[in-house]
Amino acid sequence: MWFTNRSQRTDEALVRQGKDLVTYAIVNAVAMRKITKKYDKKCCSKQGQSFRTEARRLHIEILESPWLHELMALYINLRWNNTVSMELLVDLSLTFGDEDKPTLSCSLLDSLRVDIDLTCSICLDTVFDAVSLSCGHIFCYLCCSAAASVTVVDGLESADPGSKCPICRRAGVFPNALRLNQLNILLRNSEILLPSYSCPEYWEKRMQTERAERVRLAKEHWERQCRAFTSI
Repeated sequence: MWFTNRSQRTDEALVRQGKDLVTYAIVNAVAMRKITKKYDKKCCSKQGQSFRTEARRLHIEILESPWLHELMALYINLRWNNTVSMELLVDLSLTFGDEDKPTLSCSLLDSLRVDIDLTCSICLDTVFDAVSLSCGHIFCYLCCSAAASVTVVDGLESADPGSKCPICRRAGVFPNALRLNQLNILLRNSEILLPSYSCPEYWEKRMQTERAERVRLAKEHWERQCRAFTSI
């Protein structure tokens, strides 16, 4: 009983912190848009608009932060477990549109909406074991490793600093990649959250394929290491 109560208090504290962080993100984004619009109006320029466009392109706007995406996924996971009420993010949802393309969507204010595409741009499938590069683009972990020319044993942190994002072509975005654990949990539970998208067989097959591929890549890596060692 003591452990259960303590765990519940910890969950409630984390939820409060999450709400504070989301509120900060909303206020920051709204303030930035108002400031840049006022600057353009006052100075009769379009530099503020250009700044916002460039920030979105480079995924440096706070609403493009992978940590915010993780919070959004966490909120849906907690809602499914009936752990938290969705007072702040009422319209937060995981949807599957045309050709079953997944999107994480959230209406923060009347004029502020965030839509995160969860399709890997490399394999063109739903992201599996998703990671977000420091530029904000999301890929499957294996696809990301292949793009960075690193093995699953060495990991993305060993990527060459000159390696570029496959989408925006920014360099040095692989070493600080973030594993999106809550988003991965959300996608695995998608058949529970959305009965109309019931596909446990698909995810089970995908897990088996990914596991076999990782074993193959790890085996090839250690075989190369052994050959290099024995040739010395």
